[in-house]
Amino acid sequence: MYQQAYGIIETLSPLHVGATAGEESGNLNLIFRDPFTQTGIIPGSSLRGRFRAEMRFREDQDEQYWYGHEAEPGVSDSTSESRVKFEYASILWLPVFCPGQPVVWVSCPRLLQRYKRIAETSKELPEELPELYTASESLNAPQIDGQYKLFFNFGFLKLGQKDNLQAWFPDGQERPAVIVADNEIGMIHDMALYRQSRVKLCDEEKKVEGGQFFNTEALPESTIMVFPVALRREEELRNWPPFGDNTINEDEMYFGGLESIGFGHCRVKLYR
Repeated sequence: MYQQAYGIIETLSPLHVGATAGEESGNLNLIFRDPFTQTGIIPGSSLRGRFRAEMRFREDQDEQYWYGHEAEPGVSDSTSESRVKFEYASILWLPVFCPGQPVVWVSCPRLLQRYKRIAETSKELPEELPELYTASESLNAPQIDGQYKLFFNFGFLKLGQKDNLQAWFPDGQERPAVIVADNEIGMIHDMALYRQSRVKLCDEEKKVEGGQFFNTEALPESTIMVFPVALRREEELRNWPPFGDNTINEDEMYFGGLESIGFGHCRVKLYR
């Protein structure tokens, strides 16, 4: 029986985890997506790799004990099982630009259900998920033709009731938010992504080399994500030092690519 914990990631800068820049002209560097909601994810392998790298450079810490022994060339059975198991991180709340707000955090039933399943071991959440188009009490939406509505780039979104959604935010701070349908979150997600065009300059002059450019997409700043963690024994869960000290449960880390230009800066908090 595994002992369960979970982590919350809040992006402090755009986050790109996916394809890297190639030499093809017009290459679009897509992020990894959940196949059902088409929203961005961080694979478990990326999470494990970053936590392992953080421990590798700390004294008196054995990353191979917690994250498995690396394969040695010519040595059979040199690998070992990782004691810490990571699943992928999914979006819980996605910040979206909305005229007049100016930012609204958006989620959907499937993403909220995953959070409830992951966090229910250490956090009390309402038994029922919020109904579709429920808005948070802190959302001040305009009333048009007797109906509260939000205006996104694709049109107006009619809101239902308002409710206190504070419990569904891991830090307990309710933000202007709304719940949309599972088949709508993907379209809103693509509208919210951070996008940047990049070029390759010539080595000797400030000129685009061969007309090459690369389009990069990333999850926006202030995205909130959740991921589960498991260890086989409760003792291991208590002694696991993810940030160099098993008494520290929060730190800032970089995930994904393009770290050199400020992408991937995140705040990570563990609940165990």
